[in-house]
Amino acid sequence: MSPHDPARRTRILLADDHALVRRGVRLILDNEPDLLVVAEAGDGAEAIEMARAEQPDLAILDIAMPRLTGLQAARELSRVQPGLRILMLTMYDNEQYFFEALKAGAAGYVLKSVADRDLVEACRAAMRDEPFLYPGAVTALIRNFLERAREGGDLPARAITEREEEILKLVAEGHSSKEIAGMLVISVKTVERHRANLLQKLGLRDRLELTRYAIRAGLIEP
Repeated sequence: MSPHDPARRTRILLADDHALVRRGVRLILDNEPDLLVVAEAGDGAEAIEMARAEQPDLAILDIAMPRLTGLQAARELSRVQPGLRILMLTMYDNEQYFFEALKAGAAGYVLKSVADRDLVEACRAAMRDEPFLYPGAVTALIRNFLERAREGGDLPARAITEREEEILKLVAEGHSSKEIAGMLVISVKTVERHRANLLQKLGLRDRLELTRYAIRAGLIEP
C-alpha cells in the first residue's frame, strides 16, 4: 500500500463556522500523506451528527460555534464516541478555554494563528494518544499546578506518604529496620508498621518487590 492509500490515512472531521477557515485548514491537512478530511461541519450540533455518520478517527472543533460550541460538542462526543480523538482549534489564547478543553476530553489545543505550523503535528500527536499543547498552554498548566500547590489544593494523589517514601528508599537500599530506626530517630516498631503499610498499600509481598518498586519510582538507581 502506498502512504497515500486512504485506508492508511487518519480520517478527520473538521468543524468551524467560517467556510474560509475550513478551506484553509483542509488545504493544510489534505496536503499530508497520512491525513484526510472526510467531513465538514459548520456548528457543534452538525459536528455531532457528522461524527455519528462518518465515524472519523479525529475531530477538529472550533471552540466558538453557533448552536453548540466546540466545547459542548467535545463533551458530547467524548461521551458517545470515546474512541474519537479531539483537537480544539481556537483564536483565543485563553487559559480558561484551555482548561475547559482538557476537561471536555480534548487531546490538544491549537491556535488558529499558528495552525499552519502546529496543526499537522497536533493531529499526529492525538493519534499517538499524546497531548499537544502550544507553549503558552504549557506555561498555564505549570502556573496552575504551582498555584494549587501553594494554596494546598488537590494535587495528583500520592500513593504513599513522604515518611513511607523515606522508609521505602532505605529498605530498598538494604538497611535493616534497626538501622532505619536509628537514621530517622523513630522506634523499630514504627519502622515495621510503616513497612507493613507500604507492602499493603502497594500490593507487594517482600523486600525484593519493594526494591523493584523503588527503582521504578526513581527513588534508587538500579
